[in-house]
Amino acid sequence: MKRRRNGGSKHILMLKGKHIVLGISGGIAAYKSVFLLRLLVKEGAEVQVVITPNGKEFITPVTLSALSQHPVVCDFFTANTGEWHSHVSLGLWADLMVIAPATASTMAKMVTGVADNMLVTTYLSAKEHVMVAPAMDLDMWAHPSTQRNIEQLRRDGVEIVMPGSGELASGLSGKGRMAEPEEIVSRIKEYFSRSCDMEGMKVLITAGPTCERIDPVRYIGNYSSGKMGFAIAEECASRGAEVTLVAGPVSLSTVNPSIHRVDVESAVEMCEAARKAFANADVAVFAAAVADYRPAETAESKIKRENADEMTIRMVRNPDIAALCGKMKRAGQTTVGFALETDNERINAAHKLEKKNLDMVVMNSLRDKGAGFRTDTNKITIFAREGSVTEFPLKSKSEVARDIVDAMLRFRGNVDAECER
Repeated sequence: MKRRRNGGSKHILMLKGKHIVLGISGGIAAYKSVFLLRLLVKEGAEVQVVITPNGKEFITPVTLSALSQHPVVCDFFTANTGEWHSHVSLGLWADLMVIAPATASTMAKMVTGVADNMLVTTYLSAKEHVMVAPAMDLDMWAHPSTQRNIEQLRRDGVEIVMPGSGELASGLSGKGRMAEPEEIVSRIKEYFSRSCDMEGMKVLITAGPTCERIDPVRYIGNYSSGKMGFAIAEECASRGAEVTLVAGPVSLSTVNPSIHRVDVESAVEMCEAARKAFANADVAVFAAAVADYRPAETAESKIKRENADEMTIRMVRNPDIAALCGKMKRAGQTTVGFALETDNERINAAHKLEKKNLDMVVMNSLRDKGAGFRTDTNKITIFAREGSVTEFPLKSKSEVARDIVDAMLRFRGNVDAECER
């Protein structure tokens, strides 16, 4: 019997045909970029390397060019030929941009838009997803300015491949080592596998607070920033969904052009917009912090302070948007609610599943540090209709959004599978 070579297995090129811009900035971890480039090419990707001038001090363009089979881009012009390298064309060409290593300096330039090299200029022109793998010494990583820049990059839609811990080039030991090439490739594969898993789906998301007017200058509201709902909207849009985002008064902006934003102020306005979008939605995520009550009457002029020590405002109940949509819910629709609690968290969250005809409830507690309103992080527990309860550690809201969408898609997949049986 003849033995088949490679055990008869056939390697599937997971990234075949994908256009990837690999950005390399000036750090000792640049040596790992050679292995990363080799793995990407082996997976079938077409890779264009863009390197900073300092990056060339750590790894030569000759090596990178030989592995990628493309001339390495570093400068805006090629000195001997006068050839201009178009960062705009690179941004349009790429299906993904990966910057590894990303130094503290490069990330600061990305945040502030300092386009003084080809790498950052290409980043500013990138039309598709951007992923960075930071690498630096532990004190630089821990510095407040670096952490602020990391959070801003996340808000801008950049995916962070977090550094690991271990021995550093300085001789110290701690967090700051660039993620291993195998881990980065795994994250790249995950991105492409999820980048179209919501294609064709219509998603309704409510986000932010509502403001219930007392008079022209005063209102009743809450502390919601809208960050969680906006992060979910960006995650769904990045995965191919057509998103309608009904947003209360917030200072946030959307990044993905696939998001149709409807701005509202009051709970009644949000309810009207949400019910209209819900009719055609495949998925609805009710992440807004809607005021339960509103003033029965709104004064047309500013209410003046009187001599009385007290003032009474009569309140009336606002519509329960999630519950109303739950009554409209048709077969095939998936609804996700939120429960921000201070007491009896699990009991209250589980109760919402039945009361509002939801498929999932995302619970977070104000008891948990770093969770709740006006934070860039959240700690959630997901309750699903079939009875499962899944807890997650504290994460950035962009990472939490991915966990929520993954859970939602698993739920829909399980329901579809059950229907087929």
